[in-house]
Amino acid sequence: MRSPSSTKAPEAPVTSSTKTPGLARFNALDEAAARTALHEACASTAWGDAILARRPFATAEDLYAASDAATAELTAADLAEAMAGHPPIGRPKPGDPTSSREQRGMAGASAELKAEMLELNLAYQDRFGHVFLICATGRSGEQMRDAVRDRIGNTPEREREIVRAELGKINRIRLARIVDVVEED
Repeated sequence: MRSPSSTKAPEAPVTSSTKTPGLARFNALDEAAARTALHEACASTAWGDAILARRPFATAEDLYAASDAATAELTAADLAEAMAGHPPIGRPKPGDPTSSREQRGMAGASAELKAEMLELNLAYQDRFGHVFLICATGRSGEQMRDAVRDRIGNTPEREREIVRAELGKINRIRLARIVDVVEED
């Protein structure tokens, strides 16, 4: 897959500084606290172990690259463990601000769309044996519904790779929240 930066036009030199106070805090956490923070980002133990093994990180981009590499190396069992940490679309974990924030696109959905998503989630889970996983951030309820409709016909092998890619996107978003990247002009 081509990275977005490889398709961008050349830009003028960056003159602003980028500071990541959250990254310094993350690097300084003891192992147990860092493990807990990572587990909140991704429920896969193997993924968290891989990130911990690469600490400390010089930049947030180094952290994201480590996440991408760790996600690419997850076994089927590791992916299953990661997916077990995600609630079905349209049913965020009660009291969990992360899943509520990420699934915000379903919050204002009609009763009909919510009922359709429930049916689609169940059909998807029956077919693949796990929750429908999509990076829901910024997507409307209709977009998520259309995605599950499109993906339910995939082969298990194809779907596993899509799930891996979606998990990678989710992990990056959640890591960015951990390191709360601040850019200054």
